Amino acid sequence: MNPGDASTGTAAATGTTAARADAGLREAIVRLARGASIETSTRNIADVGGYARMLAPGTDVHVTFLPGTPYHHVLSTATRLRQVGLNPVPHLAARRFASAAAVADFAARLRDEADVTRVLLIAGDSDTGAGPFDSSLQVLETGVLEACGIRSIGVAGYPEGHRRIAQQALDDALGRKIRYAEAHGIELFVVSQFCFEPQRVLDWLERLRARGVTLPVRVGVAGPATVRTLLAYAVRCGIGASMKALGSQPVSLNRMLARHGPDDLARALAPQAAGLGVSGLHLFAFGNFADSAQWIRDTSAG
Repeated sequence: MNPGDASTGTAAATGTTAARADAGLREAIVRLARGASIETSTRNIADVGGYARMLAPGTDVHVTFLPGTPYHHVLSTATRLRQVGLNPVPHLAARRFASAAAVADFAARLRDEADVTRVLLIAGDSDTGAGPFDSSLQVLETGVLEACGIRSIGVAGYPEGHRRIAQQALDDALGRKIRYAEAHGIELFVVSQFCFEPQRVLDWLERLRARGVTLPVRVGVAGPATVRTLLAYAVRCGIGASMKALGSQPVSLNRMLARHGPDDLARALAPQAAGLGVSGLHLFAFGNFADSAQWIRDTSAG
């Protein structure tokens, strides 16, 4: 056999293996995008009519519950999302409610007026509560949500930890939520805070699974935005060490105005996503819904 034939065959085999690996990676990224959810706020209710052109029907669109926002504004936005064929996932911020009756009223109206079956239950950023609730766990344990027919409930996850809550306390609270959900027929899932370092996300997921937590996870990623915008939101949301990944290069106007998207994190996460129970990504749009929706649409197409 001509030695050249052998080397040609080896090169061809290597090329085929690489092509298969590339195709597998693309497919894994597409799966993450097709399972993606995205956030909007009550401030954008006038734009919701156009969202149906940007996203596949039935896409989960989270409605944030910002400080100072009356919960009927969240209800109005959720109702409009349902009308245009998307699936509203309102945020319920425990510290914003004055009473259990207020939670029950909100949940019942979400069910009746927006056909809501899924919510994200969070504590909320307020330093003090407006009523008896300090944590999402306390609201969950009232039983109000399942009584209103809401049995798909998301809880927050923190790849970098929480700036105010010790890790052990976070772990204990998640354990109690899981036990409550199992006892009451609730489908619990996790939506993580955004993070800029893929390895931190992977380490966090591996730690969850090592503890026996099998809940599906949507991994939070920052949607396309300028580095300046991302740094501002990172500070506001208490993002820690991974923020250095954005700010590690010399500061310049061009650098601050450069755009950064979820591609790197999606590429790094995709090969292990299925094995780690990642059901999709969750895009934080930071006021630019259209660009984040465009990323989901383009990436889902493969």
